Amino acid sequence: MQLPTPSDPRLAAVCALVHDHPEDPRTLAALGAATGVGERTLSRLFRAELGMTFPQWRTQSRLYHALRMLADDAPVTTVARRCGWSSPSAFIDVFRRSFGYTPGTHNRRP
Repeated sequence: MQLPTPSDPRLAAVCALVHDHPEDPRTLAALGAATGVGERTLSRLFRAELGMTFPQWRTQSRLYHALRMLADDAPVTTVARRCGWSSPSAFIDVFRRSFGYTPGTHNRRP
């Protein structure tokens, strides 16, 4: 699991908001408004500093939180809700595409 961290303070502020509150559905524009940075500037910073788009980084951050919660035996439905997915099935799909197995089997893997 790779979650790059930014050095630019503007980008770091947005990343901190997203990482501290993975359930927050705000768009990049709304997060930019909350931190005083334009959406286009943030979009460029995500690509330049982190090598990925904002949605890609947010998904990685949410998956990071999901792995930690699953390791603590949290139910898949709870993990999906607390990590910001619209439904458990959406979470399961993203998790399976990312890791090659479903979150329900996470703790049973060797």
